[in-house]
Amino acid sequence: MGEHEAAARTICGDRLDLARRYTEHLASSGIVRGLIGPREAPRLWERHVLNCAVVESLIPRDAHVADVGSGAGLPGLCLAIARPDLSITLIEPLERRVTWLEEIVADLGLDNVRVLRARAEQAKDEVGPVDVVTARAVSALIGLVDITLPLLKGSGELLALKGRSAQDELRKASKKFNRYGVRSSEVVTVGEDLLEEPTTVVRLVL
Repeated sequence: MGEHEAAARTICGDRLDLARRYTEHLASSGIVRGLIGPREAPRLWERHVLNCAVVESLIPRDAHVADVGSGAGLPGLCLAIARPDLSITLIEPLERRVTWLEEIVADLGLDNVRVLRARAEQAKDEVGPVDVVTARAVSALIGLVDITLPLLKGSGELLALKGRSAQDELRKASKKFNRYGVRSSEVVTVGEDLLEEPTTVVRLVL
């Protein structure tokens, strides 16, 4: 961990040990079972765990968060570790990933997380009221809005973790915004004071 310890301590506080254990799971069973590529092992902290965890600063207290296409729990499990006040539903369609997520949630004792095996399009009724939807590496924004915004049922926000293409994706998707009642849209960066490479997020508010 080394150089990233200060940032991790700032973001995770007294739950730093949980973040460490989660990262160890990613580096072991996460790679063995195909949730994380083996080349990612040396950069799990900065590129994945902390990159996701800093997004907690955009989420209001006691919010219900639905993490779409959760995969290896990025960003959902990172947010659950950093923010025990949040109630988080991890939505993931693939059984082997769901099994792994359930094992990790149990091992870390995260009582603020539930795992829902479903495609996002089918999860609307099961997931209940949602304040914030998160997504990372699921699809381009123009397709992502169709599977994420309906979960908000007309009120709340989408936080989509993106790379350098964020502004371009936002522009291409903007023609769909009226259909879903998007009131504001922006590209924000978080973690500038903590991370070498801050996290870029597309934020849509309904």
